[in-house]
Amino acid sequence: MKFYALLEFRIMNKILLLLFLMISTLGMSAQQNPTWFQPDVLTGKTKLTEKETTYLRGSLEKLWKTYLQHTIKEEWDSCKITIDGITMPFWIKTFGEKPADGYSMYISLHGGGNCPAEVNDGQYENQKVLYSPKEGVYVVPRAPYNDWDMWFKPKLDLFYQRLIELAYAFADVNVNKVYIMGYSAGGDGVWRIAPRMADKWAASSMMAGHPGDVSLVNLRNTPFSIWCGGMDSAYDRNRRAMERGGQMDSLRRCDPEGYIHETHIVEGKGHWMDRADTAAVEWMSRFQRNPFPRKIVWRQEEKTRGWFYWVYALDNDITRGKELRLEVKDNVINISKCDYRQLAMGITEELVDFDKTVKIMYNRKCIFKGKLNRNGRIMSRSLFWKKDPNYMFPSMIIINSLTDKRQNYEAEEISLD
Repeated sequence: MKFYALLEFRIMNKILLLLFLMISTLGMSAQQNPTWFQPDVLTGKTKLTEKETTYLRGSLEKLWKTYLQHTIKEEWDSCKITIDGITMPFWIKTFGEKPADGYSMYISLHGGGNCPAEVNDGQYENQKVLYSPKEGVYVVPRAPYNDWDMWFKPKLDLFYQRLIELAYAFADVNVNKVYIMGYSAGGDGVWRIAPRMADKWAASSMMAGHPGDVSLVNLRNTPFSIWCGGMDSAYDRNRRAMERGGQMDSLRRCDPEGYIHETHIVEGKGHWMDRADTAAVEWMSRFQRNPFPRKIVWRQEEKTRGWFYWVYALDNDITRGKELRLEVKDNVINISKCDYRQLAMGITEELVDFDKTVKIMYNRKCIFKGKLNRNGRIMSRSLFWKKDPNYMFPSMIIINSLTDKRQNYEAEEISLD
């Protein structure tokens, strides 16, 4: 099956071996961890107990953080991220005392755009003092491009991911309390990046940007606020902000448990809102990300992505406009719409009860029925694949032929034996 190739990381065994050699740095004694309960033993087991799964999850997270601290420390120390020859500097300031569950993180995107570098540099400096959260790690990146789409070019997803990894590894940030916001050209970026990477954000806020033709349906589980001056008529920003606020209202009416949002059209203000928009910081801080929403709406945009929360589609089957809708209830995963031929699902205890039978329904047909195993190999590989400590899936299910008109669907649990 093609999907298996995606799980075959050539360097995985080397990385895990390195990490297990580092485990002594975590303060774990042999008495605390008997031989049968060592992480390197459990990652090879395909049928873990609940107790073993809990232990392995905690151990792998510590190992993952240790791995990051050994591999990306130079980027943290230099405040520069370089990927594929592209460099993005960033600036950090920490506010308040660290909560018990870790700091919040605010990624704040500056304005500017298709203009001389010195203009964008000035906007970068301005963004550093524009917002001041009561608590959290406030991060202002300097866009690696001097262009109108400076914040949503295709490769930038990797930079946002790396910023989160750095803050998690070195600033004790809680990855479920990461927020993104931006002003002007930064707001243009938030319009695109908030839905595109909705599974990364606890909440997001757009200030004085233009939405273009982006769809907002992916924001079902990501609170979103819109801020625009009532007199900000350049490029129809004020009118488009009001229209998009209306779209969010409509989505909320159709799905009252999702699409939390606020729309603020600030009367008498133009492109500069005299800091009225700073209220967005406190509003966002009320929310935390749920990494395992039981209802998912996922639509591909111009820049496509393979993962969204706990579901995955093959790269060669992803095009703009393809959509997936599903809901989990009472150990039943009901797929109401799927435009993909093949789909993978990472299953966790937050979604289903592993002690009971799990069903998957599609087109009113049961395409999978059975009890799932907790698999250490899937847990370790999914962590290094997703690069998020929440996503250590004890089980993964692959579904094939979802677009088969004869409904000859196939589904099975991966074992990696």
